Amino acid sequence: QVQLVETGGGLVQIGGSLRLSCAASASSFSINTMGWYRQVPGKQRELVASIGQGEATTYADSVKGRFAISRDTAKSTVDLQMNSLKPEDTAVYYCYVNVVRWTATYNYWGRGTQVTVSS
Repeated sequence: QVQLVETGGGLVQIGGSLRLSCAASASSFSINTMGWYRQVPGKQRELVASIGQGEATTYADSVKGRFAISRDTAKSTVDLQMNSLKPEDTAVYYCYVNVVRWTATYNYWGRGTQVTVSS
């Protein structure tokens, strides 16, 4: 069973900052990649950032230089520091994990947390 709980969303002014946190529970699996997606109504879910077990990171072009992803593998947590926020960052942000059990891998997303950047 895999459970993800996101916290830290809210309303922030343009140019402000927020820090999202995600706590993962995956007792029967080994957690591989962790990350964050976001989605707005009528649009595809977008990968914002990801981080592997070796802590190699990937960022969407739209957030490079503004967002930073980090993880604590021992605690099974992943954070997303969001700086210089823009109205187009407004979305529901979802925690993501890729888990491994034997040779099989599975993808899971949390319930999401709303981030709203005022204009």
